[in-house]
Amino acid sequence: MHADIVVLPGDGIGPEVTAAAGEVLRAVAQRYGHRFRFEEHLIGGAAIDATGEPLPAATLRAASSADAVLLGAVGGPKWSDPKATVRPEQGLLAIRKALGLYANLRPVKPHAAALGASPIKPHLLQGVDLMVVRELTGGIYFGRKQRSAGPGGNVTASDLCEYSVDEIGRVVRHACRLAVQRSGRLTSVDKANVLETSRLWREVATQVVRDEFPEVTLEHQLVDSMAMHLLAKPREYDVIVTENMFGDILTDEASMLAGSLGLLPSASLGEGRIGLYEPIHGSAPDIAGKGVANPYAAILSAALLLRHSLGLEAEAACVEQAVAAALDTGRLTADLAGRQAAIGTRAATAAVIEQLQLPCQVPELRD
Repeated sequence: MHADIVVLPGDGIGPEVTAAAGEVLRAVAQRYGHRFRFEEHLIGGAAIDATGEPLPAATLRAASSADAVLLGAVGGPKWSDPKATVRPEQGLLAIRKALGLYANLRPVKPHAAALGASPIKPHLLQGVDLMVVRELTGGIYFGRKQRSAGPGGNVTASDLCEYSVDEIGRVVRHACRLAVQRSGRLTSVDKANVLETSRLWREVATQVVRDEFPEVTLEHQLVDSMAMHLLAKPREYDVIVTENMFGDILTDEASMLAGSLGLLPSASLGEGRIGLYEPIHGSAPDIAGKGVANPYAAILSAALLLRHSLGLEAEAACVEQAVAAALDTGRLTADLAGRQAAIGTRAATAAVIEQLQLPCQVPELRD
């Protein structure tokens, strides 16, 4: 097949890890007879420096017409002034909104070779296989923001958290479809004992499952108790769906199950074919340009791109197996190696490409 892929390297280690993912995608194309065309554009701090905007119009036009978008990371100390009116993160939020990408999928499946990097006891991690579905275009991140000065110069600030029935329903349906393909279990996370948006969330989630997915077993969890259970008994959960801010926090916490943010990919999806794929680790400016960044999350994000936007399930599975095999052979970057010898970004990428040349056993697809 032929596919147009827009690459948004962004800031910090973003250019390094997207370059690694691009190399792997080229290796996939060569082995399986596909043609992938890559086109780079600016986003985030790099875009602010070049154009004054975190999401230039040219970037959005290219992304809107692509088959898929691969993103590195945005942000860094250079643009972190809280008083700034233009910030790198605005570009990320804007592209998600503009492309209608409301469901963010974050798989968490600890690998045996990396268990030593996790602060969680290894016996709690065996058999963990989670899929967190985070609502991506609503909630407090997109609500009205206000700051005002009261009597005596007493400044107050507010951020509006707002959700509609439609916004909640569509992301819960997405999570339900994933649950049907997996174990049939869904956990919906909210703060219904305090927040009105969470009470609506719980009502809609309950109705969607009852009326449309009777084969799914639904459990509700408050976000504070979920934060505890996610570390104490992670094996008990499969598909987790939650709102924007809760999902942001819980998935960073879940990275400790895998041992490092450098192992967690994500896919941002909507109703159309275009998806945006990015590692969740951020720009890590302290190690940018040193050649030591972990590229595995970006490479695994490329596997999600192959699966969800291009429909290449076999190729996606082979990339995931190649990453697992690289880890099995001890190719660990600094965030995973502990006292072992660590390898850099290029060596880790080469290890995955090396494994891609070997026979790959494709798992049987489920309806």
